[in-house]
Amino acid sequence: MLLPMLLGLAGCVDEENHADTPQGNFEALWNIIDQRYCFLDYKAKEYGLDWAEVYQRYSKMMNAGMTESQVFEVLCDMLSELRDGHVNIYSSFDVARNWSWHEDYPSNFSDTLFNKYIGTDYRIASGMKYRVLDDNIGYLRCETFVNAIGSGNMDEILLYLAPCNGLIIDLRNNTGGMISSAEKLAARFTNEEILVGYMQHKTGKGHSDFSAMREQILKPSKGVRWQKRVVLLTNRSVYSAANEFVKYMKCCPQVKVVGDKTGGGAGMPFSSELPNGWGIRFSACPMYDRQQQSTEFGINPDYKVSLTQEDFRRGRDTLIEYARRLLKDES
Repeated sequence: MLLPMLLGLAGCVDEENHADTPQGNFEALWNIIDQRYCFLDYKAKEYGLDWAEVYQRYSKMMNAGMTESQVFEVLCDMLSELRDGHVNIYSSFDVARNWSWHEDYPSNFSDTLFNKYIGTDYRIASGMKYRVLDDNIGYLRCETFVNAIGSGNMDEILLYLAPCNGLIIDLRNNTGGMISSAEKLAARFTNEEILVGYMQHKTGKGHSDFSAMREQILKPSKGVRWQKRVVLLTNRSVYSAANEFVKYMKCCPQVKVVGDKTGGGAGMPFSSELPNGWGIRFSACPMYDRQQQSTEFGINPDYKVSLTQEDFRRGRDTLIEYARRLLKDES
């Protein structure tokens, strides 16, 4: 089953046996993260995460008389120290998650305004909505990468929008899905193979045990490709595979990014299980941009633009209007 985040290459890892007790489940979870999580060194550098100190602090909260809900709460709080939306515990009664990457920021998106711009006579293909705005600018709304993108669908979309003077791709609130779908869409915006980033794999239990950097190459699509200018709209809810899409698009010619910094999520998630049967998901393979910098905490836009209250009252989407002006000014 797909979740609204990157799950494309999720797998399982075998861990040492622990007792099905509150302390045993705590030990199992701490060790899974200690041995398999891919950002411990990076986050120690970024904000001082000390995973050994986390163990000392949270182990004191465990005792044999705890209820399932109490154990779940402590384990959830411990995982929140990682500040990672790809880290979850799945129980029969709840899902532990950390969504601070978007919950602590303005949404910079309004369904009311979106409905005003998209109207009722828009087209839909491969789950994406598209139309030509009244100034002959193409508008493509990509809300998710959970679904596969059909090659024939993309040909039809781009042929329909071909007479437009430019294209706006609205990625806001896209929390991810399949990297293959992100790659398939991005491949429509380059005419040659381009280096878009790097990936590593965990090779051992040490925090710094990784394979060599492996290049991520974006290959041009064999179908219809867009040859004009593009503005990509982002907000903090752009995450995981959508974050990767922004990374790819920033490497493509004639593409500018407008809006807020993305939410991030640059770790390929894997899965495991605690002794009590709760599922664990965690980031195991780090991904980087083409400067070999992590995008785990997001990608900055070329132009930082926020939705204003004044524009909202006037029925105007600040980001869309900025993109339209940008496409006109550069024509």
